[in-house]
Amino acid sequence: MYMLVENRTSSILHLKRSPGIRSWSLFVGISSIGLAAAYYSADTLGWKLFYIAGCLFVAVQNLEEWEEAVFDKSKGKVILKTFNLYKKILTFSKGGHEQVVALLNEIRDVNVEEETVRYFGKGYLVVLRFVTGFSHPLTQNAVLGCRSDAEAVAKLIVSFLELNSIDSHHDLSQSSEMEDSDADEPKDEY
Repeated sequence: MYMLVENRTSSILHLKRSPGIRSWSLFVGISSIGLAAAYYSADTLGWKLFYIAGCLFVAVQNLEEWEEAVFDKSKGKVILKTFNLYKKILTFSKGGHEQVVALLNEIRDVNVEEETVRYFGKGYLVVLRFVTGFSHPLTQNAVLGCRSDAEAVAKLIVSFLELNSIDSHHDLSQSSEMEDSDADEPKDEY
């Protein structure tokens, strides 16, 4: 699953994502190697602790991030939060939290992009496109698997932000302006 809906009201859409089963399996597997090396080795206690600490460090480094997206119509903002356990440990709790804040009225489009994930194939990201030409992914990592999960999240955001109605209203206003300008032009009769 790309992201789960934590809360949805008429004014707030709160999406969350936590490390998946593949990430936790990798964490347990790498940690187990360190524990097995420490248990079965005939080395001193210092080396055994080094095996455990080294494998735990690598395991935490490979753990995916916890991510949130809060679309708040009452404040007119979208807040994208990321929590990284690896950065938190490295900076001794001074880092690990990242936050991006943007205005909702600057979001013009939400779409799904394909990204090649090394050794695993294709992954998908939901990308927010802004008026300024800037784009920002909803999550930091692409999700492997079905494109339909990412498309469902993109459609949910589009419907929540009512981007479809803005586009159709914009298209209607442009077409009515074109009809008005055509009416002003003199027509040649033969």
